Amino acid sequence: MSKVALVTGGQRGIGLAISAALVEAGYKVALLAQCDPGDSEVRSALEELGPNAAFYSHDLLNIDGHVGVVGKVEADLGPITTFVSNAGVPAKIRGDMLDVTTDSFDFVMGVNLKGAFFLAQEIARRMLDRPSDSYRSMTFVTSVSAEMISIERAEYCVSKAGASMMAQLFAVRMAPHDIGVFEIRPGVIETALTAGVKDKYTARIKDGLVPSARWGYPADIASTILPLVEGRMAFATGSVINVDGGLSIPRL
Repeated sequence: MSKVALVTGGQRGIGLAISAALVEAGYKVALLAQCDPGDSEVRSALEELGPNAAFYSHDLLNIDGHVGVVGKVEADLGPITTFVSNAGVPAKIRGDMLDVTTDSFDFVMGVNLKGAFFLAQEIARRMLDRPSDSYRSMTFVTSVSAEMISIERAEYCVSKAGASMMAQLFAVRMAPHDIGVFEIRPGVIETALTAGVKDKYTARIKDGLVPSARWGYPADIASTILPLVEGRMAFATGSVINVDGGLSIPRL
């Protein structure tokens, strides 16, 4: 069976680094994101990744469209063996949690939790409909914010806590079928999403926020993916992997 991965948000940042690692390991990779196929990030990603990568435009909020886009990926590349749920959105506005609006809350939860859940559900159903002798996996990229509180972006933290539970649920459901499910929790990672708070976190890292004393990079996340998707950690299904330079270790 060909190794086929679907990576949401695979055209930039953490998703692009993961996609590059998978392509290098011999996977065909479908990049799925809301942006237009002509977007500069998409063109740049496809140029970097080469002929074993393809882009599919899809909005995670479009639940009814999940079946169609997954079907298109599988018609083009083959059955999905590896799913990486990476796409996510931040809070629309950072600020007092007492000022969070229903619009912002629904948007963040809709993408990070509801959209992600139902896409994972569609892929899981297809995996179970096609038993395979090859190892298959689902990996959910969440955040240290699944446990670490930031009161200025409450809706994001709630969504990531829910996504963490989602990973556990899929792990138990898929385990009898030898389909591994994992959760990767990035810490403070230098991407486009953190560009607006770079100065703030650079100062906090300098003051000791991160024991490793540096920003994390997308490559730090990508380096964890191959042991998970290739079955080298199969009996560790359901595990949470913190990739955060020690940020989430409780300290006095």
